[in-house]
Amino acid sequence: MSDRDAYVEKMKAKLDEWNAELNKLEAKSRQASADMQTNYEQQLKKLRARRDEAEAQLKELQRASEDSWERVRKGMEEAWDDMNQAFRDAMDRFRS
Repeated sequence: MSDRDAYVEKMKAKLDEWNAELNKLEAKSRQASADMQTNYEQQLKKLRARRDEAEAQLKELQRASEDSWERVRKGMEEAWDDMNQAFRDAMDRFRS
């Protein structure tokens, strides 16, 4: 397996992890009071949008030529770091 293939598989696994976390947060939001549900839903909407962006970037990475895949990967890593931070922030909000 090439480095590129291994990297794509790693990112797919991370997306699966984020989807599982989103499912947990959605379940938790349904158990919250009406006031908190609105807040949770706003956070979930932002997380879903970021996740969708990450999925799009993964597809771009898969389509990238050998010459451009390093450049695409660097941009993707920045976006994934942002997504990780967004998930941590959301989890902190859901815990409070």
